[in-house]
Amino acid sequence: MKILSIIPVRGGSKGIPMKNIIKLNGKPLLDYTVHASLQSKKISKTIVSTDNQKISNHALKLGAEVIHRPKKLSGDKIAIEPVIIHVLETLRKKENFIPDLIVLLQNTSPLRNSIHIDESIQLLLKNNYDSVFSGFKSHYFLWQKNSNNSKPINYSPKKRPNRQEMNDQYIENGALFVFTYQSFFKNMCRISGKIGIYEMSEKLSYQIDSKSDLILIEGILKNRRKFNDKK
Repeated sequence: MKILSIIPVRGGSKGIPMKNIIKLNGKPLLDYTVHASLQSKKISKTIVSTDNQKISNHALKLGAEVIHRPKKLSGDKIAIEPVIIHVLETLRKKENFIPDLIVLLQNTSPLRNSIHIDESIQLLLKNNYDSVFSGFKSHYFLWQKNSNNSKPINYSPKKRPNRQEMNDQYIENGALFVFTYQSFFKNMCRISGKIGIYEMSEKLSYQIDSKSDLILIEGILKNRRKFNDKK
């Protein structure tokens, strides 16, 4: 079975300049995701999609392959699906490579590792899912804020449940998505068809979007032995 991982990494970032290769606990952020992909026992090809030469050079040094994306796919408002299509079409045309499964790895989730990747792939295969995404269990009371009248989303204030009484709900953490080639092109979406959820802990679900996130995750990495969660 051919399993492709795609790591989308832009050069531009409004919040943190060159965020994707900024140093985190002594090494560039990109290292964590590329190493996780290369250390996977199931992934057969690791592709970094980027518009930046410096990122490209670093990804190649790490052992990943690189596909340069065009400028039209490099803006901060571009959805990820067109980037996936560009990678898949490039590989099909240049190498006649068509994967059975695709694993999308967001570079901003450095706490996700190769075990998470392999277990999520196994989850998809074992249950015959079309797609799987990672997330963490939530027992938060959610509200929708409106100017006229805010409304609860997942509970009734008149019958406020105990934590143990709430149905399991999951929040996407963006760390990974696994999907079949067929389901993706049928629906043009990374999450479609028969969907499974790969559960991770909330503390391993942090993403880097701001400088405060960098400080928080660096602290977790430095004290990782204290965290017993494998997920």
